[in-house]
Amino acid sequence: MLADLKSALASPRQSLQQVLNFALVLSTAFMLWKSLSVISNSPSPIVVVLSGSMEPAFQRGDLLFLWNRDAGTEVGEIVVYNVKGKDIPIVHRVVRKHVTVPVRDESGSTTPSSPKLLTKGDNNVADDTELYAKGQSYLDQEDLIGSVRGYIPAVGYVTIMLSEHPWMKTAMLGIMGVMVILQRE
Repeated sequence: MLADLKSALASPRQSLQQVLNFALVLSTAFMLWKSLSVISNSPSPIVVVLSGSMEPAFQRGDLLFLWNRDAGTEVGEIVVYNVKGKDIPIVHRVVRKHVTVPVRDESGSTTPSSPKLLTKGDNNVADDTELYAKGQSYLDQEDLIGSVRGYIPAVGYVTIMLSEHPWMKTAMLGIMGVMVILQRE
């Protein structure tokens, strides 16, 4: 193994090519992610279910595909939202939609107001008002990351394992780095 490492480092041209190939793979993945974000109109078009609050609809580790281009959200729809001040996406079902009266300003024109949404996990006893930001009773449309349009079961469990066990992330990055160095063409 050390002989392979020595020969890989002996040729700077080959080493540079391997580094550039690795950079190409990373930039391609980034471009695909950004393209999905633009297409779905969602800052995070793919999320992983982190808890069992949506069982039996979704299990922990399921990979969800989101869409955020619909005009509105309906009761019964499964949405992903972020709570203000927290960076953890929550996957729950809309159980109530509160439509407010359009607001009339000083000039007499009416401004349509965004409907307010109340969500709840299928496996939870109570609704999500305790999860919302302080002073917030409903979600606004701006709080939504997207609506679930598809899923792949259990594929996202790798992400959960990597976040729960940081040493696995380090080991995986180390193995990938060694593989890049030892790769021959």
